[in-house]
Amino acid sequence: MTKTTCFDLTIKDDIAHLKMNRPNKFNSMTRLFWKELPELIKEIDRGAQARVILLTGEGKHFSAGMDFANFTPSVSDKKKDPARMREAFYHEILELQNSFTALEECRLPTIAAIDGACIGGGIDMVAACDMRFCSSNAFFKIAEVDIGIAADVGTLQRLPSLMPLAKVRELAYTGRKFDAAEAKELGFVNEVYSSSEELVNEVEKIAKMIAGKSPLVSRIIKKQINYARDHSVQDSLDYHAAWNSSLLSKADMETAMTAFMKKEGGTFEDLEELKSFWDKEGLVP
Repeated sequence: MTKTTCFDLTIKDDIAHLKMNRPNKFNSMTRLFWKELPELIKEIDRGAQARVILLTGEGKHFSAGMDFANFTPSVSDKKKDPARMREAFYHEILELQNSFTALEECRLPTIAAIDGACIGGGIDMVAACDMRFCSSNAFFKIAEVDIGIAADVGTLQRLPSLMPLAKVRELAYTGRKFDAAEAKELGFVNEVYSSSEELVNEVEKIAKMIAGKSPLVSRIIKKQINYARDHSVQDSLDYHAAWNSSLLSKADMETAMTAFMKKEGGTFEDLEELKSFWDKEGLVP
Protein backbone atom coordinates (compact mmCIF):
# COMPACT_ATOMS: atom_id res chain seq x y z
CA MET A 1 0.00 0.00 0.00
CA THR A 2 1.20 3.50 -0.86
CA LYS A 3 0.35 6.11 1.78
CA THR A 4 0.54 9.86 1.31
CA THR A 5 -0.69 12.67 3.51
CA CYS A 6 -4.20 12.63 2.04
CA PHE A 7 -4.56 9.21 0.38
CA ASP A 8 -4.02 5.49 0.80
CA LEU A 9 -3.44 3.62 -2.45
CA THR A 10 -3.91 -0.14 -2.73
CA ILE A 11 -3.64 -2.01 -6.04
CA LYS A 12 -5.13 -5.49 -6.22
CA ASP A 13 -6.71 -7.54 -9.02
CA ASP A 14 -5.99 -4.72 -11.51
CA ILE A 15 -8.03 -2.27 -9.41
CA ALA A 16 -6.35 0.81 -7.93
CA HIS A 17 -8.27 1.69 -4.76
CA LEU A 18 -7.54 5.32 -3.94
CA LYS A 19 -8.94 6.21 -0.52
CA MET A 20 -8.97 9.69 1.03
CA ASN A 21 -7.57 9.11 4.50
CA ARG A 22 -8.44 12.13 6.64
CA PRO A 23 -11.76 11.03 8.22
CA ASN A 24 -11.31 13.25 11.27
CA LYS A 25 -11.35 16.23 8.88
CA PHE A 26 -14.12 14.75 6.71
CA ASN A 27 -11.54 14.28 3.94
CA SER A 28 -11.39 18.00 3.30
CA MET A 29 -9.03 19.12 0.56
CA THR A 30 -5.83 20.75 1.82
CA ARG A 31 -3.12 22.16 -0.44
CA LEU A 32 -1.33 18.80 -0.36
CA PHE A 33 -4.52 17.07 -1.53
CA TRP A 34 -4.50 19.02 -4.79
CA LYS A 35 -0.86 18.04 -5.39
CA GLU A 36 -1.11 14.39 -4.40
CA LEU A 37 -4.28 13.47 -6.30
CA PRO A 38 -3.04 14.18 -9.85
CA GLU A 39 0.39 12.77 -9.03
CA LEU A 40 -1.12 9.47 -7.90
CA ILE A 41 -3.53 9.29 -10.84
CA LYS A 42 -0.73 9.93 -13.33
CA GLU A 43 1.56 7.44 -11.59
CA ILE A 44 -1.07 4.69 -11.82
CA ASP A 45 -1.91 5.58 -15.41
CA ARG A 46 1.58 6.04 -16.83
CA GLY A 47 2.85 2.90 -15.15
CA ALA A 48 -0.15 0.84 -16.34
CA GLN A 49 -0.40 -0.35 -12.75
CA ALA A 50 -4.14 -1.04 -12.88
CA ARG A 51 -7.13 -1.16 -15.22
CA VAL A 52 -9.67 0.70 -13.08
CA ILE A 53 -9.39 3.42 -10.45
CA LEU A 54 -11.83 3.32 -7.52
CA LEU A 55 -12.09 6.50 -5.45
CA THR A 56 -13.51 6.38 -1.91
CA GLY A 57 -13.37 8.32 1.34
CA GLU A 58 -12.53 6.88 4.73
CA GLY A 59 -14.91 7.49 7.60
CA LYS A 60 -18.40 8.92 7.89
CA HIS A 61 -18.22 11.34 4.96
CA PHE A 62 -16.81 11.11 1.45
CA SER A 63 -15.55 14.71 1.36
CA ALA A 64 -16.44 18.05 2.87
CA GLY A 65 -14.75 19.81 -0.03
CA MET A 66 -12.00 22.41 0.04
CA ASP A 67 -10.28 23.18 3.34
CA PHE A 68 -10.41 26.95 3.15
CA ALA A 69 -8.08 27.34 6.14
CA ASN A 70 -5.31 26.29 3.78
CA PHE A 71 -6.09 29.01 1.24
CA THR A 72 -6.17 32.21 3.29
CA PRO A 73 -4.02 35.04 1.89
CA SER A 74 -0.78 35.88 3.69
CA VAL A 75 -0.07 39.28 5.22
CA SER A 76 2.51 40.00 2.52
CA ASP A 77 -0.10 39.41 -0.21
CA LYS A 78 -2.08 42.43 0.99
CA LYS A 79 0.82 44.70 0.07
CA LYS A 80 1.02 43.48 -3.53
CA ASP A 81 -0.65 44.96 -6.62
CA PRO A 82 -4.24 43.58 -6.74
CA ALA A 83 -4.23 43.20 -10.54
CA ARG A 84 -1.04 41.11 -10.44
CA MET A 85 -2.40 39.05 -7.58
CA ARG A 86 -5.57 38.32 -9.56
CA GLU A 87 -3.51 37.28 -12.59
CA ALA A 88 -1.54 34.86 -10.39
CA PHE A 89 -4.78 33.59 -8.84
CA TYR A 90 -6.09 32.79 -12.32
CA HIS A 91 -3.20 30.34 -12.76
CA GLU A 92 -3.82 28.86 -9.32
CA ILE A 93 -7.42 28.10 -10.29
CA LEU A 94 -6.23 26.41 -13.48
CA GLU A 95 -3.87 24.28 -11.41
CA LEU A 96 -6.71 23.22 -9.12
CA GLN A 97 -8.91 22.42 -12.11
CA ASN A 98 -6.17 20.25 -13.60
CA SER A 99 -6.05 18.18 -10.41
CA PHE A 100 -9.55 16.86 -11.16
CA THR A 101 -9.08 16.83 -14.92
CA ALA A 102 -6.42 14.17 -14.27
CA LEU A 103 -9.29 11.79 -13.43
CA GLU A 104 -10.98 12.58 -16.73
CA GLU A 105 -7.85 12.44 -18.88
CA CYS A 106 -6.22 9.30 -17.51
CA ARG A 107 -6.52 6.20 -19.69
CA LEU A 108 -8.37 4.18 -17.05
CA PRO A 109 -12.07 4.14 -16.19
CA THR A 110 -12.62 5.93 -12.87
CA ILE A 111 -15.34 5.14 -10.34
CA ALA A 112 -16.38 7.19 -7.31
CA ALA A 113 -18.07 5.35 -4.41
CA ILE A 114 -19.72 8.02 -2.26
CA ASP A 115 -20.79 7.53 1.34
CA GLY A 116 -22.08 10.38 3.50
CA ALA A 117 -21.45 13.99 2.52
CA CYS A 118 -20.13 15.01 -0.88
CA ILE A 119 -19.95 18.77 -0.69
CA GLY A 120 -18.41 21.58 -2.75
CA GLY A 121 -15.11 20.35 -4.14
CA GLY A 122 -16.29 16.79 -3.59
CA ILE A 123 -18.86 17.29 -6.34
CA ASP A 124 -16.22 18.89 -8.59
CA MET A 125 -14.10 15.77 -8.09
CA VAL A 126 -16.69 13.05 -8.64
CA ALA A 127 -18.10 14.88 -11.68
CA ALA A 128 -14.74 14.23 -13.35
CA CYS A 129 -15.08 10.47 -12.77
CA ASP A 130 -16.59 8.13 -15.34
CA MET A 131 -19.14 6.66 -12.93
CA ARG A 132 -20.60 7.53 -9.55
CA PHE A 133 -22.30 5.22 -7.06
CA CYS A 134 -23.48 6.06 -3.57
CA SER A 135 -25.02 4.69 -0.39
CA SER A 136 -28.53 5.66 0.69
CA ASN A 137 -27.14 8.00 3.37
CA ALA A 138 -25.13 10.03 0.85
CA PHE A 139 -26.02 13.65 0.24
CA PHE A 140 -24.69 16.34 -2.06
CA LYS A 141 -24.42 20.10 -2.01
CA ILE A 142 -22.98 22.68 -4.41
CA ALA A 143 -21.98 24.74 -1.41
CA GLU A 144 -19.86 27.47 -2.94
CA VAL A 145 -22.72 29.94 -3.37
CA ASP A 146 -23.15 30.00 0.42
CA ILE A 147 -19.66 31.45 0.87
CA GLY A 148 -19.95 33.97 -1.93
CA ILE A 149 -18.16 32.21 -4.77
CA ALA A 150 -19.13 30.19 -7.83
CA ALA A 151 -17.92 26.58 -8.03
CA ASP A 152 -14.80 26.94 -10.13
CA VAL A 153 -13.06 23.58 -10.53
CA GLY A 154 -15.48 21.59 -12.67
CA THR A 155 -18.99 21.38 -11.21
CA LEU A 156 -20.57 24.06 -13.42
CA GLN A 157 -18.75 22.75 -16.50
CA ARG A 158 -19.38 19.01 -16.09
CA LEU A 159 -22.78 18.74 -14.41
CA PRO A 160 -24.71 20.07 -17.45
CA SER A 161 -23.71 16.91 -19.31
CA LEU A 162 -24.64 14.68 -16.36
CA MET A 163 -28.07 15.98 -15.32
CA PRO A 164 -30.83 18.29 -16.61
CA LEU A 165 -29.57 21.85 -17.07
CA ALA A 166 -32.45 23.48 -15.17
CA LYS A 167 -31.70 21.30 -12.14
CA VAL A 168 -28.00 22.21 -12.32
CA ARG A 169 -29.02 25.87 -12.25
CA GLU A 170 -31.36 25.37 -9.30
CA LEU A 171 -28.83 23.45 -7.24
CA ALA A 172 -26.01 25.89 -8.02
CA TYR A 173 -28.10 29.03 -7.39
CA THR A 174 -29.64 27.79 -4.13
CA GLY A 175 -26.88 25.62 -2.67
CA ARG A 176 -29.53 23.30 -1.26
CA LYS A 177 -28.71 19.72 -0.34
CA PHE A 178 -29.97 16.88 -2.48
CA ASP A 179 -30.04 13.30 -1.28
CA ALA A 180 -29.08 9.98 -2.85
CA ALA A 181 -32.56 9.31 -4.26
CA GLU A 182 -32.66 12.68 -6.02
CA ALA A 183 -29.11 12.21 -7.30
CA LYS A 184 -30.20 8.90 -8.85
CA GLU A 185 -33.35 10.46 -10.31
CA LEU A 186 -31.27 13.24 -11.90
CA GLY A 187 -28.80 10.75 -13.39
CA PHE A 188 -25.89 12.04 -11.34
CA VAL A 189 -25.24 8.65 -9.74
CA ASN A 190 -25.55 5.28 -11.45
CA GLU A 191 -27.02 3.44 -8.50
CA VAL A 192 -27.86 3.84 -4.81
CA TYR A 193 -27.05 1.03 -2.35
CA SER A 194 -28.67 0.49 1.03
CA SER A 195 -25.51 0.60 3.14
CA SER A 196 -21.85 1.53 3.09
CA GLU A 197 -20.91 -2.16 3.01
CA GLU A 198 -23.19 -2.93 0.07
CA LEU A 199 -21.84 0.12 -1.76
CA VAL A 200 -18.24 -1.08 -1.50
CA ASN A 201 -19.09 -4.70 -2.33
CA GLU A 202 -21.19 -3.87 -5.38
CA VAL A 203 -18.84 -1.24 -6.77
CA GLU A 204 -15.91 -3.62 -6.40
CA LYS A 205 -17.87 -6.16 -8.46
CA ILE A 206 -18.36 -3.56 -11.20
CA ALA A 207 -14.68 -2.61 -11.06
CA LYS A 208 -13.65 -6.28 -11.38
CA MET A 209 -15.98 -6.71 -14.34
CA ILE A 210 -14.37 -3.74 -16.10
CA ALA A 211 -10.86 -4.94 -15.19
CA GLY A 212 -11.65 -8.26 -16.85
CA LYS A 213 -12.21 -6.60 -20.24
CA SER A 214 -9.56 -5.46 -22.70
CA PRO A 215 -7.88 -2.38 -21.18
CA LEU A 216 -7.20 -1.12 -24.69
CA VAL A 217 -10.91 -1.21 -25.53
CA SER A 218 -11.73 0.52 -22.22
CA ARG A 219 -9.26 3.21 -23.20
CA ILE A 220 -10.94 3.69 -26.59
CA ILE A 221 -14.42 3.79 -25.03
CA LYS A 222 -13.43 6.45 -22.50
CA LYS A 223 -11.75 8.58 -25.15
CA GLN A 224 -14.74 8.36 -27.48
CA ILE A 225 -17.38 9.16 -24.87
CA ASN A 226 -15.48 12.20 -23.60
CA TYR A 227 -14.92 13.43 -27.14
CA ALA A 228 -18.58 12.94 -28.11
CA ARG A 229 -19.70 14.96 -25.09
CA ASP A 230 -17.85 18.02 -26.41
CA HIS A 231 -18.31 17.66 -30.19
CA SER A 232 -20.97 17.12 -32.83
CA VAL A 233 -22.22 13.66 -33.73
CA GLN A 234 -20.56 13.76 -37.16
CA ASP A 235 -17.21 14.90 -35.76
CA SER A 236 -17.43 12.19 -33.12
CA LEU A 237 -18.22 9.48 -35.67
CA ASP A 238 -15.23 10.48 -37.75
CA TYR A 239 -13.00 10.61 -34.68
CA HIS A 240 -14.17 7.17 -33.61
CA ALA A 241 -13.52 5.72 -37.06
CA ALA A 242 -9.95 6.99 -36.92
CA TRP A 243 -9.35 5.56 -33.46
CA ASN A 244 -10.96 2.19 -34.21
CA SER A 245 -9.09 1.74 -37.46
CA SER A 246 -5.75 2.45 -35.80
CA LEU A 247 -6.08 0.95 -32.29
CA LEU A 248 -8.40 -2.07 -32.33
CA SER A 249 -6.42 -5.21 -31.49
CA LYS A 250 -7.05 -8.41 -33.42
CA ALA A 251 -5.65 -10.41 -30.50
CA ASP A 252 -8.05 -8.75 -28.06
CA MET A 253 -10.99 -9.31 -30.39
CA GLU A 254 -10.19 -13.02 -30.72
CA THR A 255 -9.73 -13.37 -26.95
CA ALA A 256 -12.96 -11.52 -26.21
CA MET A 257 -14.98 -13.54 -28.74
CA THR A 258 -13.61 -16.83 -27.40
CA ALA A 259 -14.35 -15.80 -23.82
CA PHE A 260 -17.85 -14.73 -24.78
CA MET A 261 -18.62 -18.00 -26.57
CA LYS A 262 -17.25 -20.07 -23.68
CA LYS A 263 -18.90 -17.82 -21.07
CA GLU A 264 -15.63 -17.33 -19.23
CA GLY A 265 -13.14 -14.55 -18.60
CA GLY A 266 -10.47 -13.63 -21.11
CA THR A 267 -6.81 -12.84 -20.52
CA PHE A 268 -5.73 -9.51 -21.99
CA GLU A 269 -2.42 -7.72 -22.03
CA ASP A 270 -2.09 -4.58 -19.94
CA LEU A 271 -1.67 -1.20 -21.56
CA GLU A 272 1.89 -0.17 -22.25
CA GLU A 273 3.70 1.80 -19.59
CA LEU A 274 4.03 5.40 -20.73
CA LYS A 275 7.58 6.70 -20.83
CA SER A 276 8.82 10.06 -21.96
CA PHE A 277 11.25 10.43 -24.85
CA TRP A 278 14.02 11.09 -22.34
CA ASP A 279 13.27 7.92 -20.40
CA LYS A 280 13.39 5.83 -23.56
CA GLU A 281 16.74 7.29 -24.50
CA GLY A 282 18.13 6.55 -21.06
CA LEU A 283 18.76 10.23 -20.36
CA VAL A 284 16.85 10.31 -17.08
CA PRO A 285 18.80 8.87 -14.14
